[in-house]
Amino acid sequence: MLSCFERCVVLYENERRWIMVINMMPVFKDSLSLDSTCFSSPPVNFLQELPSYRSTARKRTNILSRDKQSGILLKPIDSYSSQLEEGITENLDSQSIRKYALNISEKRRLRDIQETQMKYLSEWDQWKRYSSKSWKRFLEKAREMTTHLELWREDLRSIEGKFGTGIQSYFSFLRFLVLLNLVIFLIIFMLILLPVLLTKHKITNSSFVLIPSKDIDIQCTVYPISSSGLIYFYSYIIDLLSGTGFLEETCLFYGHYTINGVKFQNFTYDLPLAYLLSTVTYLVLSLLWIVKRSVEGFKVNLIQSEEHFQSYCNKIFAGWDFCITNRSMANLKHSSLRYELRADLEEERIRQKIAERTSEDTIRIYSLRLLLNCVVLAVLAACFYAIYRATIFSQEHMKKEIDKMVFGENLLILYLPSIVITLANFITPVIFAKIIHYEDYSPGFEIRLTILRCVFMRLATICVLVFTLGSKITSCDNLSCELCGYNQKLYPCWETQVGQEMYKLMIFDLIIILAVTLFVDFPRKLLVTYCSSWKLMQCWGQQEFAIPDNVLGIVYGQTICWIGAFFSPLIPAIATLKLIIIFYVKEMSLLYTCKPSPRQFRASNSNFFFLLVLLIGLCLAVIPLTISMAHSIPSSKACGPFTNLNTTWEVVPKTVSTFPSSLQSLVHGVTSEAFAVPFFMIICLVMFYFIALAGAHKRVVVQLREQLSLESRDKRYLIQKLTEAQKDVRN
Repeated sequence: MLSCFERCVVLYENERRWIMVINMMPVFKDSLSLDSTCFSSPPVNFLQELPSYRSTARKRTNILSRDKQSGILLKPIDSYSSQLEEGITENLDSQSIRKYALNISEKRRLRDIQETQMKYLSEWDQWKRYSSKSWKRFLEKAREMTTHLELWREDLRSIEGKFGTGIQSYFSFLRFLVLLNLVIFLIIFMLILLPVLLTKHKITNSSFVLIPSKDIDIQCTVYPISSSGLIYFYSYIIDLLSGTGFLEETCLFYGHYTINGVKFQNFTYDLPLAYLLSTVTYLVLSLLWIVKRSVEGFKVNLIQSEEHFQSYCNKIFAGWDFCITNRSMANLKHSSLRYELRADLEEERIRQKIAERTSEDTIRIYSLRLLLNCVVLAVLAACFYAIYRATIFSQEHMKKEIDKMVFGENLLILYLPSIVITLANFITPVIFAKIIHYEDYSPGFEIRLTILRCVFMRLATICVLVFTLGSKITSCDNLSCELCGYNQKLYPCWETQVGQEMYKLMIFDLIIILAVTLFVDFPRKLLVTYCSSWKLMQCWGQQEFAIPDNVLGIVYGQTICWIGAFFSPLIPAIATLKLIIIFYVKEMSLLYTCKPSPRQFRASNSNFFFLLVLLIGLCLAVIPLTISMAHSIPSSKACGPFTNLNTTWEVVPKTVSTFPSSLQSLVHGVTSEAFAVPFFMIICLVMFYFIALAGAHKRVVVQLREQLSLESRDKRYLIQKLTEAQKDVRN
């Protein structure tokens, strides 16, 4: 959005331009020795007929009053330099000279004025000004140093130079997820792992506070530990890939933290409360961080919303990516611009076709779309049902003894839900891409709708898996299930087993990415390069680096991380290492095995799209976490820090009950309906205010665009008049 000052500057520059033209008109007339009969009216009159001049004159009074309020005076051209100098010298203390749009000589003159003024200041004022300058220089140097410490700075610049800003935005997004997961891991480490590790290794003078005994049936507290007898070698590989066995008893999973707190010398650290707060903290932090980054992209998209004529002009005159230095990428950018122009023309053709449709054609196309959407829903339902059946089968057969099945069979049963989810994620985009061609949409809308369907498919599969596990956990067919509130026989520590499923999804996703790159992309590159004469290789072609598919892949992994961090506190660290590996693997794949897609994304549009998909993933991740922590499934009675509580959320009212009575009254008042209803109304009023403000800003942008259009007409009008004047002079 343009600020108020920037809009004033734009309007003032137009006013200043016309005043200069008006003042120069008599000189122009005298120099050409024009007679008064050359124009039917005085020279100024036709300028006053211009739309932009009338608009500037109408707004002049408002601009001057607005400038006086902001402390920056914009004066007519005859006294512009002197009064601009006065306005700048008055603000030299608060602003740097480099911020003013002046030439070097004027900046040097202002600097001399500033040094002259320093002589007449007191020593205290001189010290304040020198210290302010030194502090600003220090901050600038610090910013320069931090830019050199950015993660993968040189790699991103190299990718940007060779492949443009669209592909570079994908790797910048991946870097953002690495930093986000690292911060999430640090939050969990500081709140949960660090107190436990300090006490466990006797680094501090602290001790564990055991969970007090409660009237719980003895059957609910049974948690069978893996046998320590003779173990096959390959069982360690299975444990490492599935999170069972020796990994199940480590700090990787929820069941390891079966303590009530850590007692230090002066206070007792409440581990259940810290466990819940860490989950809430990383979810809120992720939301705020994503919203902050997406708002910037939303502003750019809001300003760049353009008409079709402006779209053509922007693509032709401002569509080039000047970061490209590679010739092949330059040719690709040319083809990309041609593709965008063809897509715009195709959209215009479809728009004209829609306008010419008859009622019979409209009924036919909408009936076909309804039928094809039913097919899409059927495909989604089939995938969800396959995931449900695979999860049920895996959970029913994974409790067999390891010596009763071979290595491959055991691994297949453990990873069956992950395999089905991966197959669904590979197959459904191909089906959706075939279906969308028959729905008769514009090319741009085809891409958006296909991506939206793939996003829903990828993220909904995780929710289906979690809810299937929840239904199995709460399915009661024996006495112990009725006593404990969940199926204690199959799931003595159900939080750990949900964490194991998330762990398997994370590991299997990394394995698939590495396997596809090493065993599909590299051989395909070799075959296309050295066997290019084969017709099959010519039809197959080189693998394209499709940005949307790669983004959906890492958003899918990030959603797994958000869900699994509660059940497996070390999953964010695993996700960080996974994303670092993916960065280098994708970079190598881009440089040596893949070619960029002809459908390129602009960096501004890409960043907003990536963060929007990530925000959808976060919202879907919050749903199962909220259900599992609130009232749906009771907490495990055999493991974890919440064994004495029915649900995870009960630790909050339990903690509030230990507060002083005045603080308890305040908390109950804030959480009551009497506070919630007025607060909700105030939030709605604030939201309506910002919506109205955004609408006003959008109208200002429209007016500025109209003014630019009027200026182009004014230029043509002036050129026409000057041409006529020159013809009259020659005559």
